[in-house]
Amino acid sequence: MFVYKEYDQELLDNQYNTRLHVPEYADYFERWEQLSRETEQGLPVIKDLSYGSLPRERLDIYPSVQPGSKTLVFIHGGYWQTLDKSMFWFIANGFHSYGVTTVLVTYPLAPEVSIDQVVLSCKKAIQWLYSNLSAFNGDPDQIYVAGHSAGGHLAAMLMATDWKVFDSHLPTDVLKGVCAVSGLFNLVPIQRSYLNAVLKIDAETAKWNSPVRLEPLSTCPLVVAVGEAETAEFKDQSKEFYSCWKDKGADVQLLQLPGQNHYSIAEAMVDNQSSLHQGLRELMELK
Repeated sequence: MFVYKEYDQELLDNQYNTRLHVPEYADYFERWEQLSRETEQGLPVIKDLSYGSLPRERLDIYPSVQPGSKTLVFIHGGYWQTLDKSMFWFIANGFHSYGVTTVLVTYPLAPEVSIDQVVLSCKKAIQWLYSNLSAFNGDPDQIYVAGHSAGGHLAAMLMATDWKVFDSHLPTDVLKGVCAVSGLFNLVPIQRSYLNAVLKIDAETAKWNSPVRLEPLSTCPLVVAVGEAETAEFKDQSKEFYSCWKDKGADVQLLQLPGQNHYSIAEAMVDNQSSLHQGLRELMELK
């Protein structure tokens, strides 16, 4: 019996089991942790700044040496239920030499909180940064957001936010650019997959948290990136989101990276020879 498109339960679960398709995923995690330790030792960092009242509403800032710098806010993945900002400190190393302040965000996880709360926490992080970035050499009027996997979903949800409604003190264009890497933009298949045993989202929650069903309320440029070695569903997620938001008038670009899988693409973000790093530099207008 089909549960989504042409997929039965086993095939759908297979499409979203990223570790099954990249058996060496633990090697990536180990390398990210090593690269992040090296970044922590090599660059100045301010850790565990609180942007809200919940225990995991914390962020780390790797400030540029120059005041008024462009700021890249990175949102990690982990299917909204695992991982932490500290594994991704290495992202800062890919942009520090360009004079960028990098912010790594941690957010509350399922099943302790709902996906609605996860989205809300990320909005609160942007709200806090707009008010406080200048104290860490960042320019609140030059905030860019990137996210990987579930973080790509959260980055897109930020772009679908009416910031004036959320906080009347925020500008409508608080985001100057967004990059969603290997993201999840339609949560209907997620809600029907094995992942929902932890997420516990119902059909309506899946719909209103699906960027493909929302409007691109931020008019900033958007880069949607996916690896060509990812599963058909992950590639379809990005392609359908790109097409949907392009039809809605978004300034959107699709990057399909040859040879990149769901984990290697995170490293491509900081490889200045990769088309993804180049796309991020162009998005942020870095020299």
